[in-house]
Amino acid sequence: MRLWRYADGHRGRAVVAAIMSVLNTTFDIAPPFLIGIAVDIVVVGETSFVARMSGVTDLRGQLVVLAGLTVVVWVLESLTEYVAEILWRNLAQTIEHEARLDAYAHVQAMDLASFEDRSTGGLLAVLNDDVNQLERFLDKGAFELIHVATSVVLIGATYLVLSPSIGVLAFLPVPLVLWGTLRFQRRLAPRYAIVRERVADLSGTLANNLSGIATIKAFGAEGRELERVRADSQAYREANRDAIRLSSAFVPLIRLAILAGFTAILVLGGIQAIEGRIEVGVYSVMVFIVQRLLWPLTRLGETFDLYQRAMASTRRVLDLLEEPIALTDGNVPLPSPRGEVHFEEVRFRYRTGEEVLRGVDLHLPAGDTHAIVGATGAGKSTVAKLLLRLEDVTGGRVLVDGHDVRDLVTADLRAACALVSQDVFLFHGSVRDNLVYGRPDATDAQMEAAARVAEAHDFVAAMPEGYDTVVGERGQKLSGGQRQRLSIARALLADPAILVLDEATSAVDNETEAAIQRSLARVTHTRTTLVIAHRLSTIRHADRIHVLDTGEVVEAGTHEELLALGGRYAALWRVQTGDAAEVGGRT
Repeated sequence: MRLWRYADGHRGRAVVAAIMSVLNTTFDIAPPFLIGIAVDIVVVGETSFVARMSGVTDLRGQLVVLAGLTVVVWVLESLTEYVAEILWRNLAQTIEHEARLDAYAHVQAMDLASFEDRSTGGLLAVLNDDVNQLERFLDKGAFELIHVATSVVLIGATYLVLSPSIGVLAFLPVPLVLWGTLRFQRRLAPRYAIVRERVADLSGTLANNLSGIATIKAFGAEGRELERVRADSQAYREANRDAIRLSSAFVPLIRLAILAGFTAILVLGGIQAIEGRIEVGVYSVMVFIVQRLLWPLTRLGETFDLYQRAMASTRRVLDLLEEPIALTDGNVPLPSPRGEVHFEEVRFRYRTGEEVLRGVDLHLPAGDTHAIVGATGAGKSTVAKLLLRLEDVTGGRVLVDGHDVRDLVTADLRAACALVSQDVFLFHGSVRDNLVYGRPDATDAQMEAAARVAEAHDFVAAMPEGYDTVVGERGQKLSGGQRQRLSIARALLADPAILVLDEATSAVDNETEAAIQRSLARVTHTRTTLVIAHRLSTIRHADRIHVLDTGEVVEAGTHEELLALGGRYAALWRVQTGDAAEVGGRT
């Protein structure tokens, strides 16, 4: 029902596909009737069913009429099967496509805290494998269920007309088959839920290991990681084996029930035909259609197996889609940002843990460069997340140009800001693809100008294919300093009103740091810049420096003012310049 509600826009197509499936099943069970009619012609002759219906008394003519009817039935069966297949398979592909896009869009809309309790592999399992399971069921399983249901109804009606007493015998196994099917379904459901959990665990391990392959090699941990993958894969295998053991027992047990019904019809129907209570043609029809009734039921096990796998996956996909979005988009546009930033009594805590920020007040006038320093865990990077609205404050307000960021259109807010992070992420693609990521319409001249300002043009031009050189996944073909300069160039090309530098030089050597400092000096005077730094040398010329300690601003001023104050900042400065003896226990 949840899937039916989700596929609201495709219900019409599903109904048409179901109608085609019913028609196909109708024509599919017609051949036993044609066989019975043929027997009737041979045995009865001039007074056969065909003669009575068509007025043709000649036996050869009756066979010609039957042959024509057979051609029509088989053509219609083939045609309806083709149409049903096309409709179901295209519907399956469409719903799979939309479910994947909806789930991915939902994931992108979640706040960063939502990813803390989820592994990348687990999300990949939902977006890929679980969505594929849904497609597999809609592709084949829905058609099979309709086929079985239609067969039961039509053949039941046939027995009711031809011989109700034998029809009762034919349907005796059906309640047992349905009871067994439902019982197997209830027992299979939790097993396939475990299977989906195990595949998510395995995907998480594989994704994590592929991301950390360099660390694995550096510590010689290949053997341990292989065993970890082996353990997760074995757990997945065992979960599947448990489900397979149960689902495989379904068909053999159901066949025993079918055997009883078929044998009863074969013997008792034959006795009635011998005694003349039913015609030979009718007996032939009943013997053949009982197989069309009972044998499809053996496929119910396979179909319900597919159904349970698909529904376990569907629940995971729909559960993800129904997870509430914490960050709702605002409706206030920001067409021409000036870049003024104001933190008013900002408080923030992550979902687990104590408050990270405790009443932080910051004011960044448009065009100024402000810096935030402090020990690890003081809350520096959280300030950047709140400004970009990657998280929402739990108290107070963050204002940009006088507007609460929660009220702003998120796309406008993000367009007004650009982030250069310590953990530079470059996409697998060319240098050009990565540089224009924030501004896809940028010209080559604009792109090159940004690269020159970031002192990246020279090393890019020296590459074999220049700006078309592929950088590899996460930019692994480049050095740390090169990745950082490209990250700065990418941010500058976006031409933001607010530039956020989060530990942008902490992972590079002194020469690269000097180059980056020169780059930043050229651009920070034209825009509001927030620098989060561990190296104090990078922010000594900032208009104002704020010192964070355990989530609170404990000092603020220029570099010279803070040194003269002799407080926390002065202690940090002495440590970094090598004069730690004066700091003593305060460090």
